[in-house]
Amino acid sequence: MYRIKITDMDLGQIAKSGQCFRMKELEQGVWSVTAGAGYIEAVREEEEFLFSCEEGEFQTIWSHYFDLEEDYAGYKKRVPSEDSYLREAIRCGWGVRILRQDLWEMLVTFIISQNNNIPRIKGSVKELCQRFGMEKTGKGLVLSSDGRWEEVWKSYMTFPSPESIASAGLSGLSGLGLGYRDKYILSIAESCSGPEGKKWLAGLKEADYECAHAMLLKQLGIGKKVADCVCLFGLHHVGAFPVDTHVKQILTTYYPEGFPLKRYEGCAGILQQYMFYHKINRLAAE
Repeated sequence: MYRIKITDMDLGQIAKSGQCFRMKELEQGVWSVTAGAGYIEAVREEEEFLFSCEEGEFQTIWSHYFDLEEDYAGYKKRVPSEDSYLREAIRCGWGVRILRQDLWEMLVTFIISQNNNIPRIKGSVKELCQRFGMEKTGKGLVLSSDGRWEEVWKSYMTFPSPESIASAGLSGLSGLGLGYRDKYILSIAESCSGPEGKKWLAGLKEADYECAHAMLLKQLGIGKKVADCVCLFGLHHVGAFPVDTHVKQILTTYYPEGFPLKRYEGCAGILQQYMFYHKINRLAAE
């Protein structure tokens, strides 16, 4: 197990921010995170987090995944006090961070997200992993009778490979709640399969925001919003600013002359997440 102090991070807020769909709250405040083929569990104790891995694994994999290299306090300070809406959104979603997630997983999950809600997206992603992923074991956390945290082995499903989805065809994707999105998922799986698919994904990772966005728009079923989401959550282009129905309503109400993207160059996507979190969770609470 590895214990570390982390500021500006709340796993519950990240799980409700609409950027990841396989983070789950378990018993006793423990959160499980399944990312690509990896698995970890974490619990917060005051300002420290306890993770179900050793320090070497955390520093090699999970520190990068949780974007701990970035100064989120510094991003927040860039917002002036007169922008009362954004300051309130930051106060509400103070613990949201932009995870550095697996690109292939983001391609599929954000195609599923089109005209969809978070519970249904999570359900479809879970079923997709159950049907086409591989079962593996990873370390979890359990609280012993004497109040100490212990590591235990748990089984989980990896995110399916492009080849496993492509080989299933449209018939294999039925019954997952995907609706019209099934043909888009099959198409992107075919595009990402084999040596040519790996080459395309590698090129996407190497591209700058404008080039990556243009490459994504050439894929069947990927429009501007999904392309921006993939750029932000799968490629970590934090200047990307996805605009869905919720964000459009925010911009209409609070920024009728347009959001000041130039002021927040290099971090607009992070601020968008605070706004999105505040919008969907404030409405859910009402």
